[in-house]
Amino acid sequence: MSEKSLFEKAPEECKYSFVQHKACEFFPCHQTQNPDDFNCLFCYCPLYALGSHCGGNPVWLENGVKDCSQCMLPHGRKSYSYIMGKFPELSEIAKDNR
Repeated sequence: MSEKSLFEKAPEECKYSFVQHKACEFFPCHQTQNPDDFNCLFCYCPLYALGSHCGGNPVWLENGVKDCSQCMLPHGRKSYSYIMGKFPELSEIAKDNR
């Protein structure tokens, strides 16, 4: 059986969608029971600007700041496709801020 070409693979089957930086002083930056599945690709969550529409589980502090310290959404082994699927919403926010 032949191997799938790059364009036939789901992103989660490709190496570009999962990165670990175990030498980082903060690894893992969120508590996890599965450090081998911790994805560092989105070190800073690109969905922060979506507020409560990010799909994660943020907590809102009294001062209005979004606290994502307990959220693992961008750090899952299969988070790449979900985050990339949110880019149309991020693009709409960017249009309003040019």
